[in-house]
Amino acid sequence: MGKIFAVGVGPGSPKYVTQVVKEIIQNCDVLIGYKYTLKTIEEFLDGKEVHEITMNNQEESYQQILPILGGRTLVVPFTGDVNFSESEVVDRLIEIFGEVEVVPGISSIQVAAAKTRVPLDKSKVITLHVTTSIEEKKLELQKALIDGYSVILVPRPWPKQPDKHFMPSEIALYLKRNNFKTESMKVHVFESLTTDEETSFQGTVKDLEGREFSDLSVMVFNQTELDSYMNYRWQWEN
Repeated sequence: MGKIFAVGVGPGSPKYVTQVVKEIIQNCDVLIGYKYTLKTIEEFLDGKEVHEITMNNQEESYQQILPILGGRTLVVPFTGDVNFSESEVVDRLIEIFGEVEVVPGISSIQVAAAKTRVPLDKSKVITLHVTTSIEEKKLELQKALIDGYSVILVPRPWPKQPDKHFMPSEIALYLKRNNFKTESMKVHVFESLTTDEETSFQGTVKDLEGREFSDLSVMVFNQTELDSYMNYRWQWEN
């Protein structure tokens, strides 16, 4: 069997596809991925065998490509960074294909952090974009906010199952039910980052109640205070 790559292609703009990922795509034979992800890299797909999949048919598609792949190189692209919010799919690729080389990309959480000047090393990053229970992650969100951390969060879109749908409006109501003062909590919500369709919301958590956002959303709860090296002059002063 040829080489199998799982690669991150960035939040949506081709400008955010790293050079190493471009080269892997340009040198591969077959790609299989979601419509939005393939759209991000469409300018690199000339001459490639491309298979578009959905969540409903991805398993069937992977199984169909396995016996006909031969010695060809297969790339499975993921929006953002393949190491974030995609572990369930990557684990399945390993089960099916065996050896899979994982190549990171730029995540929307990095872009959101940069836009809000919220440092990742002093924040909690939480993804709710999983199919398993998110009850522990909800508690993790509460604890992080109580402890004064900024939080960069990927919500969970699941419109066909309202009990699993946990987007900004649901998150706002959840925090209010748990006695957070949502009318004074600052929040940003970004949609379709780096693309021509990018939008941003800035306000309070209470303002999110009843608002609809796309499944390409990232939330930032900004509790960051400036803390420069000038606060630690002892490092160089005697």
